[in-house]
Amino acid sequence: MAYRNASTAPAPGTKDTAGTTGVARTDGLLRTALMADVVLTGANGIGYLALAAVLDSFLGVPRPVEYAVGVFLTVYAAWLLSVSRRAELHRGAVAFVIALNTAWAVASVVTVLVDALTATGIGNGWIVFQGLTVAGMGALQYLGLRRM
Repeated sequence: MAYRNASTAPAPGTKDTAGTTGVARTDGLLRTALMADVVLTGANGIGYLALAAVLDSFLGVPRPVEYAVGVFLTVYAAWLLSVSRRAELHRGAVAFVIALNTAWAVASVVTVLVDALTATGIGNGWIVFQGLTVAGMGALQYLGLRRM
């Protein structure tokens, strides 16, 4: 579609729908949800790595599990940062993030239900809280993806 001048063209990175200017979808919600996920996941991963010696008795989760989870979350947060910082978000990568968040949320609840880690009551509460938080991140990311 040709525009008479640059002021009537849609902004770069937005879509011109139905041939009208000013009707554009953005990925603002999705980027915000992804960045929130980066911050929460990264902080959680670093927290597990830095505080494993304190958290093992408090949460009742074995230290090797905390270290493994901490490494995974830290690496995942770095990858997620690279995904969220791209000029154009790749739908497949975002769908993969949402799938991982869904799997993490389900695994958190199952872990507590089967008492896989023999965590303390506080530890089980923390695991469920994390699962709910991750599920919320996934839901926001899904909504953001649908709005693109």
